[in-house]
Amino acid sequence: MRIPHNEPLGSASSGKRGGGSDAPERRCVLTGRHGGRDDLLRLAIAPDGAVLPDVNARAPGRGAWLSVGRADLENALGNGKLKAALARAFKDGKLAIPEDLADRIEAALVRALVDRLGLEMRAGKLLLGSDRIANDARMGKVAALYHAADASADGARKLDQAWRVGLDEEGSGLVGDRLPLDRDALSVALGRDNVVHLALADAASAARVQAPLGRLRAYLGAGFAAGNDGADQAGDAPLGQAQLD
Repeated sequence: MRIPHNEPLGSASSGKRGGGSDAPERRCVLTGRHGGRDDLLRLAIAPDGAVLPDVNARAPGRGAWLSVGRADLENALGNGKLKAALARAFKDGKLAIPEDLADRIEAALVRALVDRLGLEMRAGKLLLGSDRIANDARMGKVAALYHAADASADGARKLDQAWRVGLDEEGSGLVGDRLPLDRDALSVALGRDNVVHLALADAASAARVQAPLGRLRAYLGAGFAAGNDGADQAGDAPLGQAQLD
């Protein structure tokens, strides 16, 4: 994917600790790392004590924040560190953490990404179909290019080449972005047959998609890109007001 210089990838808080001078800072309940709303993942605490993913950080009431990826979260679930951290933070032993919380978070992050892609499609900014993408790419009308996780190397290579030609970047090695979703998942999500390649027509659309895509990748990988100002060992971080929201 290509984003022009100085083009923001997320909200105004992305890449800034606390999201700017007036934005409150969030702190991971497991690691003590600090970050803004775009840098951490929120868990919502329902009135009955149920702990649920709130990937868009919109649910009312109590919440806590995480900076870890899926593997570390699963470890914290298995050894009880997440439950202990939340119990200390909320002084409440009646919290109910679902055993499949890691799966629920991943599903919610995937849904946020495909919902964003659907919105871009309805706005006429999402391009589908290899022939259409190749044509627009050669004319320099593609800001971001994506391939399904199981797209063939040959099909991706042809579109990558067309994209480089349109951007006058032949020889640069620029290639489209491999999504963490296969063609079946993309086809079902977008209501189209055999979605293998897709592209976005302008940088603003690319930036809007990059935010949920980056959050999904962070969760599936090593964790969110929050500043490390606290302990690195899960469960060892001192708890403070900045962790709760």
